[in-house]
Amino acid sequence: MARNDCLTRVVAGVGVGGAVGGAIGAVYGTYEAFRYRIPGLLKVRYVGQTTLGSAAVFGLFLGAGSLIHCGKNY
Repeated sequence: MARNDCLTRVVAGVGVGGAVGGAIGAVYGTYEAFRYRIPGLLKVRYVGQTTLGSAAVFGLFLGAGSLIHCGKNY
């Protein structure tokens, strides 16, 4: 039972981290695409890459943090 609870916490951490990272990446990618005057449809590609990259990094770290805190009882 405790193992399943730990897995649930880690999956929730990855999901929340991915959502937050995606939102921040989309805002930051859009800002940079216009700031550096990336031409045409390359803006969409750049924003997408920034969004996915930020979502992956935030999800990884929040999932890892959830895994570390999983065994601790407060």
